[in-house]
Amino acid sequence: MLATLMPEIETARLYLRMFTLDDLNELAPIFADADVVRYLGTGKPVGRAETETALASMIRHWEQHGFGRLAVIHKEERKLIGFGGLRSLFGIPELVYLLAKPYWGIGLATEIAMASLKYGFEEHRFGHIVAVTKSENVASQRVMEKVGMHFEKYARYYDIDVVQYTLSREEFRPGDFSYILR
Repeated sequence: MLATLMPEIETARLYLRMFTLDDLNELAPIFADADVVRYLGTGKPVGRAETETALASMIRHWEQHGFGRLAVIHKEERKLIGFGGLRSLFGIPELVYLLAKPYWGIGLATEIAMASLKYGFEEHRFGHIVAVTKSENVASQRVMEKVGMHFEKYARYYDIDVVQYTLSREEFRPGDFSYILR
């Protein structure tokens, strides 16, 4: 059970591991980048104190739900470049990912999404997983489609209008995608 609660996932180019409070120094500049957070929440960058609150919340989510967001570490550079994984959206597992701007457009979000879906479907046996984004975030919608998700509906969560995509365990096709779970 410990591996399910506290995974470390290795993909071709990334390590996904549990966050610790020591990650604050690397995470804060990512959350402070206006381009990176443009489609999250209010769309405004946040300071160190708000990042620390978010980090504590991500750690607490694991304790409450047994799954959550993981720190994304670039294997070659050995640095934290964002987060990815699953979180609870009103009791439904939601796929989430966020990368620092220098790591956009090279397939890393898709790699994170595939690892997260595989983990959710194979380790937690979730029946379905959703993903949401603001409708103008076309790049994120492309990632969702690349991993096999399909448009489900327009929705409004936390006073934010979003598009919601979904994928069932039966529909999930990992193909030759693999990871190492520790």
